[in-house]
Amino acid sequence: MALVEISGLLLLFLALLLAGGVWIAIALLACGWVGMQFVGGGIPAGSVLATTIWGNSASWTLAALPLFIWMGEILFRTRLSEEMFRGLAPWLNWLPGRLMHVNVLACGLFGSVSGSSAATCATVAKIALPELKKRGYDETVSLGSLAGAGTLGILIPPSITMVVYAVAANVSIIQVFLAGFLPGLLVMALYSGYIAVWSLLNPDKTPPAEPVMSLREKLKESTNLVPVALLIVLVFLTLLLGWATATECAAWGVLGSLAIAWWSGSLSWESFWASVMGTTRTTCMIMLILAGASFMSTSMAYTGIPQALAAWVDAMQLSPYALIAALTIMYILLGTALDGISMIVLTTAIVIPMVKTAGFDLVWFGIFLVLVVEMAEVSPPVGFNLFVLQIMSGKDSNTVALAALPFFFLLVLATAIITVFPDIALYLPKLAFPD
Repeated sequence: MALVEISGLLLLFLALLLAGGVWIAIALLACGWVGMQFVGGGIPAGSVLATTIWGNSASWTLAALPLFIWMGEILFRTRLSEEMFRGLAPWLNWLPGRLMHVNVLACGLFGSVSGSSAATCATVAKIALPELKKRGYDETVSLGSLAGAGTLGILIPPSITMVVYAVAANVSIIQVFLAGFLPGLLVMALYSGYIAVWSLLNPDKTPPAEPVMSLREKLKESTNLVPVALLIVLVFLTLLLGWATATECAAWGVLGSLAIAWWSGSLSWESFWASVMGTTRTTCMIMLILAGASFMSTSMAYTGIPQALAAWVDAMQLSPYALIAALTIMYILLGTALDGISMIVLTTAIVIPMVKTAGFDLVWFGIFLVLVVEMAEVSPPVGFNLFVLQIMSGKDSNTVALAALPFFFLLVLATAIITVFPDIALYLPKLAFPD
């Protein structure tokens, strides 16, 4: 049977399993098992399954994953969420749009410690939406900025999605983390720029400025954000300077998070146990998906489909921009039905050879992929951030989706910018790891 027919059958089988509600990890394992049946030579699928899952799971690199998840779970249960709006608001009174910029900055700050888009969006929305509504800010822009900025949880390191990509693509987690900083700042700047321009064009929809605070009062309001900011700086300076591996930094991050929770008075046996159980559930889900993906990747390698696809792309002589445009459309379409981690593990085995053949840097491609996953988070009908905001605001899905639309296009613009200027993503990795 031709490779094209085999790949078509496998994709159809996988689509049927997913449409039938089968767990993603089980669907991947089943698809990998079926793929192995097309391989000649009597290769035992069971033995390959066992060795592949063990080999890919018993990884020191993967130890960073539950630790970063735990770090976010601990801080999620501290008073950080309550203090964030109060601490950031006084510094933004001079900007057009004023307190709506808190959505962007708060999501950037919380995203850097949670690593989860949904957690970031839910936490900041819980604080910001009532405050902005009470002060008379436009609800549509408030919702849209929260939907867009909530995605910063997976772009600004540490990011669970980045760890999953780095493991799947066999690239350095530290380099992918470092590559996310400048694109993260770029996205935040685009969001804040849009809010400022919108506010200048709609002055009647922006409430008057609040009373000016003195520097001392501003610093007092921001006091409770200092420990978290110091923890983030310490973790990533350690990464940048090469003093510790990503796993070691994650361990220090957990220790620092526990210290902050204790200092803020929110560390109790109940909150500690809730953070452990939340981490366990999330880690088990991701590890099971990675196990299924690793077996499917091995199955694909045996069939020769990825190599054939890479050769096909090479034979088409697609320009780099044409390939990136095609992949962007593909991932946006996938994002209407799958979450970000599932998109990555389902496609990495096929896409990575194509990207290598086209000459793209795999660290840069990781950031491109995260940006496109961010688009999926705000794409109807199943954008996770849209669901979160729909629940938090009580608005219907169409209202939330329309509010998020401008920020979706800003993500498209950010993706275009880093494609044309890849050094935005690669500058820090090259600075830290010169060849």
